Amino acid sequence: MHSPAKISPKFMNKKSSNVVWHNATVTRERRQQKNKHKGGLFWFTGFSGSGKSTLAHAVEESLFQKGYNTYVLDGDNVRHGLCADLGFSDSDRKENIRRISQMSNLFVQAGVIVLTAFISPFRIDRQNARKIAGKDFHEIFCDCSLDICESRDVKGLYKKARAGEIPFFTGIDSPYEAPEHAELVTNTGSDLEQSIEQVYKYIQEQVKCK
Repeated sequence: MHSPAKISPKFMNKKSSNVVWHNATVTRERRQQKNKHKGGLFWFTGFSGSGKSTLAHAVEESLFQKGYNTYVLDGDNVRHGLCADLGFSDSDRKENIRRISQMSNLFVQAGVIVLTAFISPFRIDRQNARKIAGKDFHEIFCDCSLDICESRDVKGLYKKARAGEIPFFTGIDSPYEAPEHAELVTNTGSDLEQSIEQVYKYIQEQVKCK
């Protein structure tokens, strides 16, 4: 049994080089014709407990039942695999969002309607996600006050954060920068059904083949 080849130190931590983008024969346009709708990235952002995941999955269910190709990228789920090596420091949050942005864009190019549910607290990281996805990016702000989110505390995270058991918790000891120019703002602090209908109609209009 051969031992694995050793990598020269000069190549360690080196950025990708000598790579060329391969143009596929199955184009985005062909996928769009087959799907009868466009792909798109719908980025849900807001405090923990603001209803991002609940809203994204409910909207996906409605879209899926109508025959749309969809996928939800949920913050907790992604951290079980792709981003399992990351913590919650500012730099790790930045890398988390960078990975999600790149992966989401690949899904969109495949003709999928992607709904992401991440706190994504920093504007600069969401702006970078927008740069990657371009016109396919749609920021959806789940507008819900910190007081309401903390009163829900479905996962008991706010209680732990207040007790100092969870460092860098958004809204407690780490900031959240609300969107200034979101494509859609939905009030998730009151009527969830209304938010579902609002977002569902918005996405339908955006992915329509014109």
